[in-house]
Amino acid sequence: MDKLINDFSFGLFVWHSIIFIGLILMLKKFAWKPILDAVNEREEGIKNALLSAENARKEMQNLQSDNQRILQEARLERDAMLKDAREMKEKMIADSKNEAQAQGLKMIEQAKAAIESEKNAALSELKAHVSNLSIEIAEKILKDELSNKDSQIKLVEKMLGDAKLN
Repeated sequence: MDKLINDFSFGLFVWHSIIFIGLILMLKKFAWKPILDAVNEREEGIKNALLSAENARKEMQNLQSDNQRILQEARLERDAMLKDAREMKEKMIADSKNEAQAQGLKMIEQAKAAIESEKNAALSELKAHVSNLSIEIAEKILKDELSNKDSQIKLVEKMLGDAKLN
């Protein structure tokens, strides 16, 4: 270090200082400013990319919440449609049962009416047949009774006896 101090030249020092300051000014003008500009530009690009990513993340969250809401609405609508379909099915079944019961009762009433009319027709026919048989039997008995003179007298006396009692 002593040697440096002994060999020190003020002129050389000034020239070195001027060259160094010139070099620094040139680096500042031509290298430092473009490097700083590139670093600042890169920093801005990173900030913009981060902002874009944050915006995209927020948009994705909004889309997810919208999707969840739409999905929930679709489920509610599906449930409502299924409920309506079940109610419609139950109503149709109840209506069909009621209609079948009504038709069954109507058929039973028609059958009862048909049976009653057949019964009445059979009774009428039976009465007519019984009355014809009764008349024929009475005719035969009266012929037998009236063909004999003694029987006729007994019959008249019996009738007269019955007439007095009343």
